[in-house]
Amino acid sequence: MEGALYDEIGVGYALGRRTDQRWLTPVLAALGGARTVLDVGAGTGSYEPADRAVYAVEPSSEMIRQRPGGAAPVVRAVAEALPVRDSAVEAVLAVLTVHHWADWRRGLAELRRVAPLRVVLAYDTRRHAEFWLVREYVPEIARLELSRPSAEQIAEEFGAQVVLSLPVPWDFADGSFRRTGGVRPPTSTSGSVVRARRLPRPRPPRSSGECGACARIWPVDGGSVSMRSCSVSRNGTPGFG
Repeated sequence: MEGALYDEIGVGYALGRRTDQRWLTPVLAALGGARTVLDVGAGTGSYEPADRAVYAVEPSSEMIRQRPGGAAPVVRAVAEALPVRDSAVEAVLAVLTVHHWADWRRGLAELRRVAPLRVVLAYDTRRHAEFWLVREYVPEIARLELSRPSAEQIAEEFGAQVVLSLPVPWDFADGSFRRTGGVRPPTSTSGSVVRARRLPRPRPPRSSGECGACARIWPVDGGSVSMRSCSVSRNGTPGFG
């Protein structure tokens, strides 16, 4: 399903979606010392690390076509049935993709199967559904968002212990739809990152430089990290705060 969707809407994707260092830095930190990484739902590879061995899985032929020269080798497959053996890599990465999976719990189970460390960047679907632009002008998207897994659900599925919120500032370089929430502050303002240990998790900061749906990261016992857009999650070895 995800592959067919992006074969249609993914044309020109690479023109608007670019790596923003403010998200790449925490993603790399979450991956820690992992030397081999499987990027699931890889798209054009915007947040794939350049300093270690990376292998990509992507269901859309259109997205694969837009991967730049020199990008990690890619296999066309879905998250729910990864074509790799158990514990094949040291870490698995999934950036802004879980909400598209037909069976997101099965997909997360696959992440657990293939790597001891899992890093997932997701966004807060509930908060995004409440965002004024979505709520007032595209209520169809709001209804769709409410049918998707929230960042909290992903973190709970992984058993995450730490949550970090990543800001989506007004000058965010990655042209994700969530960027529409970015507000230019009247003065120079840096978005804060929330760090919490154990539940309950704090609400993301609402500074003038952030949108209503932020990104987060969760390190978890057992080997996984989970993030969200406005969120990142790491399930597994604690050590990414």
